[in-house]
Amino acid sequence: MALHEDIKASLKEAMKAKEEVKLRVIRSLLTAFMNELVATKRTPQDTLTDEEVLAVIKRQAKQRKDSIAQYESAGREDLVQAEQEELAVLETYLPQLMSQEEIRPIAQAKQEALGITDKSKMGVLIGAIMKELSGKANGADVKEVVESLLS
Repeated sequence: MALHEDIKASLKEAMKAKEEVKLRVIRSLLTAFMNELVATKRTPQDTLTDEEVLAVIKRQAKQRKDSIAQYESAGREDLVQAEQEELAVLETYLPQLMSQEEIRPIAQAKQEALGITDKSKMGVLIGAIMKELSGKANGADVKEVVESLLS
């Protein structure tokens, strides 16, 4: 079953289980999916590919992370808690990201292949690694690994 259909089905499960946070997140995701379909000139009855669904979920997760940071700086712990709960639900739909230990051998191989030895080419190396990993790793983790390799 496609991820889009999976999420639609979990809407009913969340309703039956009376899980308010999960229900709120799934509804917002389905709305975002519909917006994505309309933006790409398709009908709301169509379904998104798994890659498109993951892109929308990542965008939603990033929005929650940004909101959490803003609410924390404003001292609004009540809003931080709500956003963290929603983020936890979103992360259940995202694939597990690679750890820094898993990124390191790939980064070392890419560094040798490109012949990069100094920090002036750090952006090129990070870009090449991110392109190869295509969403399987967090950009901040890749940056830390590259910085440790080039220092």
